[in-house]
Amino acid sequence: MNRWKFLCALALLLPGCKKDEAQPAPNGTVSSALSATAPAKEKVTISLSCGSVGKDFEMCKAGGDAWAKKTGNEVKYASTPTSSSEALALYQQLLAAGATDIDVFQIDVVWPGILGDFFIDLKPYTKGAEKEHFPAIIANNTRKGRLVAMPLSTDAGILYYRKDLLDKYHESVPDTWEQLTATAKKIQDAERKAGSADLWGYVFQGKAYEGLSCNAIEWVKSYDGGTIVDDSGKVTINNPGAKKALETAASWIGAISPKGALSYTEEESRGVFQSGKAVFMRNWPYAWALSQGNDSPIKGKVGVGPLPKGGENGHHTGALGGWQLGVSKFSKHPEVAADLVVFLTSMEEQKRHAIDASKLPTIVSLYKDPDVTKANPFFADVVATFNDAAARPSTPTGGKYNQVSSEFFNAVHATLAGEKPAEASLKSLDDKLKALGHDGAW
Repeated sequence: MNRWKFLCALALLLPGCKKDEAQPAPNGTVSSALSATAPAKEKVTISLSCGSVGKDFEMCKAGGDAWAKKTGNEVKYASTPTSSSEALALYQQLLAAGATDIDVFQIDVVWPGILGDFFIDLKPYTKGAEKEHFPAIIANNTRKGRLVAMPLSTDAGILYYRKDLLDKYHESVPDTWEQLTATAKKIQDAERKAGSADLWGYVFQGKAYEGLSCNAIEWVKSYDGGTIVDDSGKVTINNPGAKKALETAASWIGAISPKGALSYTEEESRGVFQSGKAVFMRNWPYAWALSQGNDSPIKGKVGVGPLPKGGENGHHTGALGGWQLGVSKFSKHPEVAADLVVFLTSMEEQKRHAIDASKLPTIVSLYKDPDVTKANPFFADVVATFNDAAARPSTPTGGKYNQVSSEFFNAVHATLAGEKPAEASLKSLDDKLKALGHDGAW
């Protein structure tokens, strides 16, 4: 969705918004009538931004509708752009202007440090529900003692592969990027000779946007090249491991990955893989449920596992992702909006998301739920990647993270596109980030 369509969608929310604010109880606290288990005294309209990748909007709307039915309130929906970079730019524009168009924002795991000052503290409304979630994610969503967002789902980059094609050519799931490159090339070439002229070996997210930062930080860390900026704020990206990672990825373009991958986001990659035109794919867990849908040409033919490591001495890793819900401080009904957030991030809702859309829960106990594990047999392998997940440097860089990521994915894209060698891209990136971060004093 482009910016104009998104803003038009937001405008459609305005006519249905109520002007009357919910009144506090006489003692100054929020009335218990606003809880998710009892109808509100007066119908309130809450506007909610929903993701638009895969089943995101469908799942978001179903949850919002369930809350509306339970409480007697109303939810209006706006679908965000599929590109997280574009979504962040729009959110910043709206919030900086003090817009009341959106009450509840769905935000990326790296955005609390960027947008947190625009959100209310949710602790007065959660009744301790945050204790059920992964502590690290709650810590990520806490700024200056304020819980600015509640976790909706978590994520990690994973490898999808065609089990049938690996079996056909007697190949195992690749353990290293070098093995993936060789296996992808072997199967791609053999299948093309057999008549599948449009088959590719590997697809990923290569467009110059936040998704490429996720892919590239996986490559870099897998080759022991760090995470762009370390925990102390020191820029570390110009190193041999990062150089090897970028050179390896650049070698895929035109060989096992189409040149069109340089403009792929998650959905373009999934479209190629799910239509049966790729052997391997890097994507998020959401793609599993869609690949197993009744309308999927590759249903029953897909395997999932950790991403390859960078050489024999490298690491298996996946970029840490995930989505949160925050309430705008400009909302006319913050307490009601907070109640919606608590409902949407509850155990019941996260279980539904896990089963119906293969979303990774942030509530620890759900990983032992038999219904969840039956629907997602690969969850156990994915959770293991969290032990060495590649976290983007949003914490050390704070409000400048978006600029850091933009410089990073543009430098990587230039190398993938053959415009600049890896060594030159990393040297230029290193200089820019050191200037941006004042040599660690972010």
